[in-house]
Amino acid sequence: MEGKRILRLEQRRADLRFPLPERFAERVANARIDRLARQAKFLSAHLSTGEVLIMHLGMTGRFTISGQRTGDFHHETGGLTAHDHVIFHMEGGETVTYNDPRRFGFMELWPAANFEAYPRLMTMGPEPLSNGFSAAYLDTALSGKAAPIKAALLDQSVIAGLGNIYVCEALYRSGISPKRLSRSVPGMRASRLAPAINAVIAEAIAAGGSSISDFAGTDGNLGYFQHRFDVYDREGEPCKRCGAVVKRIVQSGRSTFYCSGCQK
Repeated sequence: MEGKRILRLEQRRADLRFPLPERFAERVANARIDRLARQAKFLSAHLSTGEVLIMHLGMTGRFTISGQRTGDFHHETGGLTAHDHVIFHMEGGETVTYNDPRRFGFMELWPAANFEAYPRLMTMGPEPLSNGFSAAYLDTALSGKAAPIKAALLDQSVIAGLGNIYVCEALYRSGISPKRLSRSVPGMRASRLAPAINAVIAEAIAAGGSSISDFAGTDGNLGYFQHRFDVYDREGEPCKRCGAVVKRIVQSGRSTFYCSGCQK
């Protein structure tokens, strides 16, 4: 999409999680995408019109590329076509389709000149693989926090972009109980946790993500990191490290999987 024009936008409904932008198709028609970027789970397309198209996949959103191009991205749209809500018809003949069964994703247009003030990104913490994230950062961010470490790591204002699966896996690798109070993590535990988070994220990216139910990449292929899970979705199975039983609890409405034997 980068460097190409959006010849036409096909909008099949008025809203996703939020209403789609007013005059959406009209505002992006013939706009060139000068730059594509990402911050945490937010995708941004900087348009030649002076606006930024901000997109979020929510829980079940998916972009699939299809059309005239050859190679790895010549695939049919994933999922039922009844859930194809927005279709970008691109210069060159490709189509980029947004499919979202639950419609928890969203798209918004925001002035490029004021993009730093976009409210959903202003409170974001650093990303795991960025220069701003380290054990020293965790020492500061977690100091004095009474919330369980699992909840703190899912807080996007602490670390941007971490999801439930990867938090469970990182806590396991660092030997930290998800029930441990955040304020007790700075120091030696943080020195184990920071590299564990980065390792889990890097390995998941290399494996193409985790296809638990309906995730697929833009080429239609599934992710395969779920075949490497140490604790997530392994309730009742033996811990790969110590042999104790993997347990499941619910924290803040989310399933937490951990080993009570070696996560302290």
